[in-house]
Amino acid sequence: MKDYSEYFKGPSLRDAKHRGKDEIHHIDDAYEVPADMIGIGKGQKYFIQTYGCQANERDGETLAGILESLGYEATDEIKDAQVVLLNTCAIRENAEEKVFGKIGYLKKVKRTNPNVIFGICGCMAQEEVVIQKILEKHQQVDMIFGTHNIHRLPVLLKQAMLDKEMVLEVWSKEGDVIENLPSHRAHPYKAWVNIMYGCNKFCTYCIVPYTRGKERSRLKNEIIEEVNELKAQGYQEITLLGQNVNSYGKDFDDGYNFASLLADVAQTGIPRIRFTTSHPWDFTDDMIDTIAQYDNIMPAIHLPVQSGNSEVLKRMGRRYSREQYLELFDKIKTKIPDCTITTDIIVGFPGETDEQFEDTITLYEHCEYDLAYTFIYSPRAGTPAAKMEDDIDIHTKEQRLYRLNDLVNEKALKQNQKYLDEVVEVLVEGTSKKDDNMLTGYTRHQKLINFKGNQDHIGQIVPVKVTEVKTWALKGEEIE
Repeated sequence: MKDYSEYFKGPSLRDAKHRGKDEIHHIDDAYEVPADMIGIGKGQKYFIQTYGCQANERDGETLAGILESLGYEATDEIKDAQVVLLNTCAIRENAEEKVFGKIGYLKKVKRTNPNVIFGICGCMAQEEVVIQKILEKHQQVDMIFGTHNIHRLPVLLKQAMLDKEMVLEVWSKEGDVIENLPSHRAHPYKAWVNIMYGCNKFCTYCIVPYTRGKERSRLKNEIIEEVNELKAQGYQEITLLGQNVNSYGKDFDDGYNFASLLADVAQTGIPRIRFTTSHPWDFTDDMIDTIAQYDNIMPAIHLPVQSGNSEVLKRMGRRYSREQYLELFDKIKTKIPDCTITTDIIVGFPGETDEQFEDTITLYEHCEYDLAYTFIYSPRAGTPAAKMEDDIDIHTKEQRLYRLNDLVNEKALKQNQKYLDEVVEVLVEGTSKKDDNMLTGYTRHQKLINFKGNQDHIGQIVPVKVTEVKTWALKGEEIE
């Protein structure tokens, strides 16, 4: 068996915080297909299952594009595929449990079809404990690669076809931005556009800075060119994507930042622009002013707070206080009154008292978010928080989550009620999954709406009158 010890170094907070000094390279020609891999997939199929965040979804599009460039075709049936990739997420324990459950299932698939190439990639592949577990218990895996070397898939796939041992290539190197990769867009009218990779925030509970690496921005011209190409292809909406988009440009020395990029992207004239995710720490006044200035930047912001208590926020490593967050929230609402704001909240973080949880409730009462993604804290191996005493019993955590979610539901319905009998602009994405006679799409404010309308208008932005309001969605009728 090969010696894989070089991959078992584990995440180091001390080492990672010094990585910003490394030079960032922007490489246009890193992707290549070996001559004997051209057309290798003709007549064969691939299956990709993606877990986790939007960055993983975008990576999934790239993986699909690479496989299709080799001649493979997509399939929704694992048993029909000659290449199976699990594009994984490491942010929460239950995400990893789902992946290992699927790995177990694929052992049966491998028995039926021993020639299938089975790969694990994404954030889990950057974790030492995951690789060790796979090596020890899951020999049905043919290849493992991480978040920094997706462009190497043709080479790794060739090696997996030829070798009798597992192919493992997980890079700790994280200073490159690779351009000109193939892509198979998952949606015909909306597109993700990466503007940067990695994260330097080091929240104490989060594994992402280790699995995704340091912050590194794409060049402005590359981004604008991609947006213009999408616009020419008929795309109606793009989402600028990064672990923390607010940090865009901090690795440049010319002062060009996210507010600058937002303005330049808006001036392309693409109908709709969104972005995710924003860290409250560096959400600037210039950003707020730019969002308010351009009509094609959608008035919908995801602004994770995580906790409403300053001491808990400090232990989380969030680098802002309750008061600073509320000041930012109120400033956004003052300058963009109709802006919808959503958030993330963790309950049961180590040491969170009943009183500190009450601060989260009162903050939520003040902000009255349109929606919140709520989670019970679970430790991630290798993070600073994992070394803290997890001193809150599961019953208490669950009761806090139930109480918070009741408030989330109440405020979501209240915010949606503002749109009753209003006319909203909707990007028509297709027919409803529950009713083929109904269309579905999202408003400017990122509200899901199902409505009666003209199916010829799929892919267009149309006016819709809201006729019914529910907690999680609206109903309406298209105005002809």
